[in-house]
Amino acid sequence: MTEPATRAAPGPGDARAALVPSLVRACRPKQWAKNVLVFVAPAAAGVLTDAYSLRLTLQAFVAFCAVSSATYLLNDTLDIESDRRHPTKRNRPIASGAVPIPVAVAAAVVLFLGGVALAVWTNPTLAGVVAGYAVLTTAYSMFLKQVPVLDLVILSAGFILRLLGGAYAAGVEVSEWFLLVSLFGSLFIAGAKRFAEKKELGEEAASLRPTLGAYSTDYLGFVRSVAAAAVMISYCQWAVESGGTDRYATPWVQLSIIPFVIAILRYALLVDQGQGSAPEEVFGSDRQMQLMGVLLVVCLALAVYA
Repeated sequence: MTEPATRAAPGPGDARAALVPSLVRACRPKQWAKNVLVFVAPAAAGVLTDAYSLRLTLQAFVAFCAVSSATYLLNDTLDIESDRRHPTKRNRPIASGAVPIPVAVAAAVVLFLGGVALAVWTNPTLAGVVAGYAVLTTAYSMFLKQVPVLDLVILSAGFILRLLGGAYAAGVEVSEWFLLVSLFGSLFIAGAKRFAEKKELGEEAASLRPTLGAYSTDYLGFVRSVAAAAVMISYCQWAVESGGTDRYATPWVQLSIIPFVIAILRYALLVDQGQGSAPEEVFGSDRQMQLMGVLLVVCLALAVYA
């Protein structure tokens, strides 16, 4: 009778192989969807059909992905103790120990330097925006996220910097109304995110994130209401001013108001039902949101490129 084979202990190669996917998860590639904002201004200006402008915009996108992943690694390293007490964040690669802290820090440095170098190569102004984004998000990770109201503003500023980064990379202008759409839209999402987190964590919210203890659900509802109203008014104003003067042409820009407003109202409903702590998951799972997004893009594409 033969002896059962003993399982070999995992070697260094196996450990490295397991580390790579964990490190990729720690970089939060799902969050790269936010960086699609760099394409908005060039797309609205109609320059993405130009190969050179498209290449510059793609480089801006990659630069923001690299730098944002660096800031996520830093944030999760600084928050490792609170994340380990969180019901879901404790499963993050750094909090769970799947990615050692020295590896996370080294990867963050490499991604940051690589992202800024790519931005410098693309456009010096873009490099300033990317570096400003990195500084702002690092300050947020270290202490600004503990300051009520400022944490909402910093979250919003990140979206605006992405929008400006794409505009500077492609060399196009951004209208004042479009900036207001970005400002209030991001503030709406930030308020919704904090509301969903407070509702999800319940009594433990204040201990896990101090600002959630400072915010009441009524206050966060007020922020969402003000931001939602402002972003819809700003978008309508932008659409009306950008719609052209040809009375016989199909008003595609003005028609885009319909899916835009429906998307805002739908997102508000989902947040009220307890979703929204991870905006990218809401957009990735809700069919109505996806449909409105497609209709919005189609309307704007027809207005600009048809």
